[in-house]
Amino acid sequence: MHRDLSRSAHADPERLRILVTGGAGFIGSALVRRLVADNRHHVTTVDCLTYAGNLESLPGVLERANHRFEQANIADADAMRRVFTEVRPDIVYHLAAESHVDRSIDGPHAFIETNVVGTFVLLAEALRHWRGLTGAAHETFRFVHVSTDEVFGSLGEHGFFTETTSYDPSSPYSASKAASDHLVRAWHRTYGLPVLITNCSNNYGPYQFPEKLIPHLTVRALAGDVLPVYGVGANVRDWLFVDDHASALETVATRGRVGETYLISGRSEWRNIDLVHELCRILDDEQPRADGGSYASQIVFVPDRPGHDLRYAIDATKLETELGWRPTHTMANSLRDTVRWYLTHRGWWERILSGAYRAQRLGLQERVA
Repeated sequence: MHRDLSRSAHADPERLRILVTGGAGFIGSALVRRLVADNRHHVTTVDCLTYAGNLESLPGVLERANHRFEQANIADADAMRRVFTEVRPDIVYHLAAESHVDRSIDGPHAFIETNVVGTFVLLAEALRHWRGLTGAAHETFRFVHVSTDEVFGSLGEHGFFTETTSYDPSSPYSASKAASDHLVRAWHRTYGLPVLITNCSNNYGPYQFPEKLIPHLTVRALAGDVLPVYGVGANVRDWLFVDDHASALETVATRGRVGETYLISGRSEWRNIDLVHELCRILDDEQPRADGGSYASQIVFVPDRPGHDLRYAIDATKLETELGWRPTHTMANSLRDTVRWYLTHRGWWERILSGAYRAQRLGLQERVA
């Protein structure tokens, strides 16, 4: 039975009803944990619990009186109609997405279905919901669409992505996210839906699914497996701690200008090979190998993946100057804490690895479906 959420949140403008799609995923769960900890708000998490959605990423949240979980697919129009009708949200954070580049190379269909069709369904329901609101509720409703810097393609050795950078996606994943960004802008310009868009750099931190670089290499290192590095490891990424990302999303939703895009960065660029060596050094300190050797000896270079962008880097000046947000973590001060989290939460990722995903390499184009 669903809780009675009929009371208007705008009886108290500080008490909001918030809907988070993809709230059992890596970034979504960090946002949900943050929002639920603020007892003023009621948070509804929507997640269809695909391989990357995990309720164990919401410790202590599911039992909270100000939280509700709905297992549903955002591409299911009937389910989304029911959720919007029952929740009547003041803010929608849209994070539900297929997000792994290598998986998009092997199986692009799921990325189109979730990232494009799912976003369309949510926009349609958000518009219907918003048009039915009156007064302050109509004025303050926000739809926050969370996207990626990968929509911009590849940078050279210099320069940064900004809010005016042209789109140039390289992978099925980034193309599907670019399409979703364009849909969100179109719903604002055509229908007036009050939207905000964010594009973030690479995230890291606790509860990240172990197909992503840092947890992937951590669990492989501990298992004694080789540590595969694409090409010669020259690709550069701009890293953002997931809790900083969650705080930025809350800032954008509550203080951002409707219709605007904000880029979110940790201002922490690393070459892949340098990051892998640093990860090995931390593991050498925190969990020495039984034979006394270094984990760096497990590094191997493998053929690059198709369409692998050379460098991503974000200029977050707009977010920092207009809304006053700043990251509080860098790779230099948070990578070790992240590795320690995976070392002390082996049960979390071991349960994941006991399923269909076992840290195998994807994105070799052996199948496209």
